[in-house]
Amino acid sequence: MEEKQIVKIQHTYDVTHDVRCFRLEKPDNFSFEPGQAADVSINRPGWEDEIRPFTFTCLPDDDYLEFTIKIYSDHDGVTRQLGQTGPGDELILHGVFGAIKYRGEGLFIAGGAGITPFLSILRGLARDRAIRGNTLIFGNKTRSDIIQEEELRRMLGDRFINILSEEQAEGYEYGFISRDVLEKHIGKRGQLYYLCGPPEMVDKVSLDLADLGIGVDSIVKEDS
Repeated sequence: MEEKQIVKIQHTYDVTHDVRCFRLEKPDNFSFEPGQAADVSINRPGWEDEIRPFTFTCLPDDDYLEFTIKIYSDHDGVTRQLGQTGPGDELILHGVFGAIKYRGEGLFIAGGAGITPFLSILRGLARDRAIRGNTLIFGNKTRSDIIQEEELRRMLGDRFINILSEEQAEGYEYGFISRDVLEKHIGKRGQLYYLCGPPEMVDKVSLDLADLGIGVDSIVKEDS
């Protein structure tokens, strides 16, 4: 694709109380792989050079582009501005990148908005009827924070493990994605571990996986 393209927003809708989905027109010959992201800015005076990375949550062969973005409305940053956009407004795509790519069956470990690169991957696997053998551990504060819970449950069934750190509820594990949780769900030899979330979570889980004997070659994350 070209280094920089301007695209119009076609549709937006709320996914959770602070997460919004943006569907955009798709330029001709635009390509990406599930799990990848783009550098994005808003085509408004004063915001064109405020570039932030957002992950594609659509599939590469969809006829639109989609981002699922957490909106931080408590300060006047890019996501707050995005929350005020709608159909007809324009975004600028500055380039596609990303190291999180599907390499085979494994355990997906996500915290909060870190689920976004996995949405495209899992949606593609579900469409191709190849999702069996994959498991997702998804950590959030409360049930209201879970992004696309119904869809993920429909795709993964009992291989969808929810952990809540600030709410106790039937059917949901309580606490954090700890070493004990990981050990319980460690899979067969040779399984891969896909990891995305807040940096402190990624660092902690990486150390816990290493402590459990998982080699770095088996861990897929943004800096891998």
